[in-house]
Amino acid sequence: MSARIGVAVMAVLLGLYIVFVAQRAWLLLVSGQPVGVVMGAALIVLPVIAAWALWRELMFGIRAEQLGRELEKEGALPDDEVALRPSGRVQRADADAAFPAYRADVEAHPDDWRAWYRLGIAYDAAGDRRRAREAIRKAISMHRAAARA
Repeated sequence: MSARIGVAVMAVLLGLYIVFVAQRAWLLLVSGQPVGVVMGAALIVLPVIAAWALWRELMFGIRAEQLGRELEKEGALPDDEVALRPSGRVQRADADAAFPAYRADVEAHPDDWRAWYRLGIAYDAAGDRRRAREAIRKAISMHRAAARA
C-alpha cells in the first residue's frame, strides 16, 4: 500500500509541475515579445512530454498489477523459496538460481502471457529492471490481444 501512496504523491507532484510549466509557457506566449513567444512555445513541449510519460507509467503499473492479481487468483505466481534481505528484496544469488526455470518456461510457451509475466518477476528479482519491464510489457500486450480475440 505504501508503494501506491508513493506513486500517488509523485503523480500529484508531477501534475503540479506540468501545470506550473504550462502556466509559465502561456504567460510567455502571450507576452508578445519574440523571445518570450519562442521560449513559451518551447516550454509547451515539456508539459506534453511529462504528461505522456506520467500517463504511460501509470497505465503500465495499473495493467501490471491487474495481471499480477489475475495470476494470484489462478495460483500461478512464482512460489520459490528464496532468502530475503532486510529490505524485503530477494537475495541476488537465490534469484539467479531460480531464473533459468522461468526462462525455460517462456522458451517452451512463447505465446503464454503468464510465462512472460513470471519471467518479468524473475528478471526484477535478479536486479535487471530493464528486462523485467520489457517482459511484463510483453505479457500485458499478449493479455490484451487475447482479451480482444
